[in-house]
Parts: sequence; C-alpha cells; structure tokens
Amino acid sequence: MQKPVVAIVGRPNVGKSTLFNRLAERRMAIVDDIPGTTRDRLMTEAEWTGVVFDIIDTGGLDPTQVGPGKSQEPLSVGSHQFIDEIRRQAEIAIQEADAILLVVDGQTGVTPADREIVESLRKAQKSVDGRPHPPILLVVNKCENEESRHNAVQFYELGFKEIHIISAIHGSGTGDMLDALVSVLPEGGEEESDTSIKIAIVGKPNVGKSSLLNKIIGEERVIVSDIPGTTRDSIDTSLIYQDVPVTIIDTAGIRKRGRIETGVEKYSVLRAMKAIERSDVALLVVDAFEGIKSQDTHIAGYILDEWKSVVVIINKWDLIEKDTHTMGEFTQFIRYELNFMDYVPILFTSAKTGKRVNQILDLALEVHQERLVRLPTSQVNRIIHVAQDKHPSPSKAGKHFKIYYGSQVRNNPPTFLFHVNNPELSHFTYLRYIENQIREHAPFLGTPIKILLRAS
Repeated sequence: MQKPVVAIVGRPNVGKSTLFNRLAERRMAIVDDIPGTTRDRLMTEAEWTGVVFDIIDTGGLDPTQVGPGKSQEPLSVGSHQFIDEIRRQAEIAIQEADAILLVVDGQTGVTPADREIVESLRKAQKSVDGRPHPPILLVVNKCENEESRHNAVQFYELGFKEIHIISAIHGSGTGDMLDALVSVLPEGGEEESDTSIKIAIVGKPNVGKSSLLNKIIGEERVIVSDIPGTTRDSIDTSLIYQDVPVTIIDTAGIRKRGRIETGVEKYSVLRAMKAIERSDVALLVVDAFEGIKSQDTHIAGYILDEWKSVVVIINKWDLIEKDTHTMGEFTQFIRYELNFMDYVPILFTSAKTGKRVNQILDLALEVHQERLVRLPTSQVNRIIHVAQDKHPSPSKAGKHFKIYYGSQVRNNPPTFLFHVNNPELSHFTYLRYIENQIREHAPFLGTPIKILLRAS
C-alpha cells in the first residue's frame, strides 16, 4: 500500500518542526524499547481519521543563506540567487509530495520571503505536467491568542482561497487543518501487480553500494532491464534470478542528520528511507576498512523500525590484512555493535575483486523465505511452555509475568500474539529470551520477530 507523502515547507523558525512533532504524536503504534540505537528522523508516519500518510520535515528556505557562502546580508526580493535556491528546493518538494503544508509565522506577518516561496512553489507546481499538483495548504502558525488570529487574515494576500490558522505548540486549529489535508490526499492504493522480491541496498556514502549493484547485475545468469521506481527520480533494477523476479533498489548514502545538506541531498536521503520502507530485504553495506560506526547502527535502526529483513554486507574486504582469525574476530565485533540484530547473517565481500558477490542474492532470497515461515499454533505453545518451565520470568512486586498461550498471527514479518496475565509485568529481556527460544526451533534468519501482548 503506497502512503501519500506530505511535505512541510516554509522559512526558518516558523514552527515547521513543531508542527512535524505535533502530527507525528498522533501516530498510534505498539512500541518496543530496543537498546542500541538513537534514531533521529527526517520522515515519520502520521494518521488522521483513518488516513495514514508520511510527513517530511524540510529545512527552512532561508533568503539570507544562499549556499556555501551564506551571505549574512538579507537579499533583495528579486535576487536571482535566492529565487534559484528556493525554486530548486520547491521543485524537489513538489516531485516527492502528494500535498504541501506551507507554514508561515502569524506573529511576524507576511514577509518578502513568504511571497518568494509562494511564487516558487506555484511555478514548480505547474511545471509538473501543466496542471496544479500537488495541492498547497497555507498554514498560519503561532496564532496562540485572539489578536494573532485576527491578524492572520493578512495572509489572504498571498492568493489562497483558504488559510488554516493554528498553534502547533498548543495544537489548536490542527484538527481542522488535518481535515482539509486528508480531503486532498490521493487514496493510498495497492501498487501495481509487482510480485518481485524488493531488495534495497543501503548504507553510508562511499561504502561501495553502486559497485556492488554493478557487480551483481553483471552476472551472466541474470536478465536485466531498467524500470522506473515508485519513488520519483529513482531507477530500480529488475531482473530474473534463478527463476525468481527480483527488484534491486539502489539508494543514496545516508549521512548523519547534522551533515545532510539542504536541498537535493536531504531529499535523496528521504528517498533512501522510502526505499527501506518498500523493500522486503535490506542489504546493509558496511565499509570493512572503517568498521561499524554509529551511523551504521542508526541505519540498522531505521531498517528495524520498518520490520524489514537484513543481510549485513561487509564490503571492501580486499583492503583488510587477514590471517586465519581475522574474519572470526571481525564477526564478533559486528555482533557486539549490532547486538540488537544478532539474528542477521554477515557476508564479507569485495565489489572490486568480486569476492563472494555471487552469494549476495542467494542469501537475500534465503532470508526472504525465512520471512514467510509460519509456525503452527501447537508448536508455538510447546516452545512457550518449555521456555517458561526452564526459566520463569523474574517477579515484579511479588507477581510473575505468565504467558498462557500464543500463536503466530501473521508472517512477513513473523508476528506472535501472546495471551498473558498482565502485559505490564513483562520485561524486554524476558521477551527477548522467549524470542531466542523461538529462533532455536525456527531461526527466521535475518528477520525481526514482532511480539504482541494481550491481557487474558
């Protein structure tokens, strides 16, 4: 199911991130506390009246910061540099979004920068295919009192038939704004009948993702064709591998958030995040020479957030001086750094020499098959009862957490529902123990297991 995308744009300090957080808080989800990663986000899922959509938090379009030079003097309204910079970002936002929330500051009133942004958005909007798309909603933020709400009418001069007066920090007016937003969003429909297995190649910049892709599709036994991806300006590679249709999604390198430049690079990272979302298996590519860095664990966390299966590819293995113990020691180091993903297979490769590259698709397809495994209820309950007899849960205030019975309610990803005495008595470490007991009988190689609890 393709979710609509909503981009939040505007000048700096108009409250875009506050609105982003406000909308993100409306997400209703079951949350697992998984140690090992701190996850900063550029995009998140939101829901309103049953409509689910993704929101993109964009950088401020600042007329005083045109580029690397960052002129400190405000530019004139007609500055070509300012117009070009805004138009470039506006066009990218238009390409990615199904709707745009243009946020302005109700306390400062209409500014020349607001006028420039509106003009650039409208030009980019019509340049898509000659008709206005996507729709733009004007959101007047920071209207916390009666006076600012009255003064907000001045924003009608920007040419919008309707304005949405809100306070993102307090939440007032956001309900009406969301009603208007979901009314213009396209319906999330099923993707075209594409039954291929989606494999996303993700990682930091310069770890060899594209080189690995080129080496993979260069195998004689694959038939290759280029098809446009569902994410605009992205090209997926479609191939038949051992009679199985496969789509390989190449992605831009995901940098640390503080190092992401505004404009094209920020949106390329968002495309990478969406590639993870629509994949079945993610190939997390790591530079062997650098080893596992914090950004690698961040990206692993993004993959886990989407409950995707993973294969860790240690690339550039040809650069490492090796002896008989090197691979084992390196594997232990990776397991330690990715301790929240101890179920993932690790493959040491070299895109340059081709070492073990021919094993990547085989391993990815094996992981995908594990993702589809479904255990019978009788087996699940045998595992649970034996596990509890062998190791009862620690007590809380004299009470023990007990699992009465359970079942696997779905696969892709494997999801287990446990009927328990009291979910609040559960602890992450004990649920991890139960998960490990399940994996002893069905490894679910490279695939996260989702556990849901229900009081019974």
